[in-house]
Amino acid sequence: MQTQDSNTPRPADSAEQNDAQIGRRLTALTMGMDHLERQLSRGHGVLDSEGLVPIYLGEDVVPASVLQDWDAVHHELNDLEQQAALYPEGPRRLFLHDMLRSLRTATRLFEGEVLSFREKLEGLVGVPARPVSDEELYGMHAELAALLDQAGVRGGTLAERVHRWEEEGTLDAGQLEPVFKELMAEAQSRTDRLIYPTGDYTMQLNALRGVPFTARCNFSQGQMDLNVDLSFTRAAIKHLVCHEVFPGHSTQLLYTLDKAKTGESTADVLLCTANAVTGCVQEGIGDQGVHLIDWIEDLGDAIHVQLRRIRSASATSAAWYQMGEGWSEERVTQFLETFSFGQKPWIEGRIRFASYSFRGPFIASYWFGNEAVREVRERVSAEQRPEFIRFLYGEMHSPRSLGQFGR
Repeated sequence: MQTQDSNTPRPADSAEQNDAQIGRRLTALTMGMDHLERQLSRGHGVLDSEGLVPIYLGEDVVPASVLQDWDAVHHELNDLEQQAALYPEGPRRLFLHDMLRSLRTATRLFEGEVLSFREKLEGLVGVPARPVSDEELYGMHAELAALLDQAGVRGGTLAERVHRWEEEGTLDAGQLEPVFKELMAEAQSRTDRLIYPTGDYTMQLNALRGVPFTARCNFSQGQMDLNVDLSFTRAAIKHLVCHEVFPGHSTQLLYTLDKAKTGESTADVLLCTANAVTGCVQEGIGDQGVHLIDWIEDLGDAIHVQLRRIRSASATSAAWYQMGEGWSEERVTQFLETFSFGQKPWIEGRIRFASYSFRGPFIASYWFGNEAVREVRERVSAEQRPEFIRFLYGEMHSPRSLGQFGR
């Protein structure tokens, strides 16, 4: 009888080694694309301002491929697509399919091809090209109205009640930093216990004006950038701390770098911030942050969570109407005032964000990403939670592949 040599890898080992190699190639290619676009565009390309991968911590783990032109990118994409087709049905195959399609779409944009907003949403971001319906938004409004009733905020239109609730809870400028520090300390403690030990990493608050975002994870500087043209309640700062720092973006960066270095995760987890299909789940982790660390303390938190859903949904719809259907800015502004109850700088920022050639479609990643993570989180049992956290943070996902958890 023929025996297997002890040094011959078992089929499972071989598959695992091949997946690790694919992960490294995918990571090197993505970073090579980022570098090539920056080199060729010299500031005039389609990457807007963030780049294809805004934050990359893996230079010492997987260096970027040196690519001479977009033909070289297409060649590597072709080969990776052939390799991905050999995977068995499951979340990994789904993710690789969606990610490679996303990178192919990005390459077409970088080459100068003009794509519709629909093509960018479906191909680049990996989400449906549609608005959230008015009926869905009105349903969310009804849920918000019920919460405001419970909080004793009655009388007037829903918009008036929302504005009154936010104004009554607005923090003074001098309160922002101490509240931020207090909330960050508690968020880190909960994250260390429930998600991942974050060590001595912390962030400082960095106030900015005239920017199109509400807040941003400035990981390399150890700062949470905050747009102080807007006003904030305590619940709003809590959400932003959870989204940008613990257990959101900063935590995901720390986790993925650790697991990529130890080999517990494939190297493509280093692409967690990529402006590709991975962006949806990244934003979903951020927007679900307060839930992931079980931190809904009171009715104020519940009201803000519902407002966040409404604003993400309405911003997704507004971007579609603006860029997909050609609505005027005046009409889009009126829509956002009616459905989101957002502050004027926030509305202006959403319109500006949606207009960006490359980044604009990613406005939809907040709504669809939040829903993707929420739907899985809500069906996870206590026994499944450790495996869910590993699946969520320790693997790269598109919304479709994430939805395969436990199935």
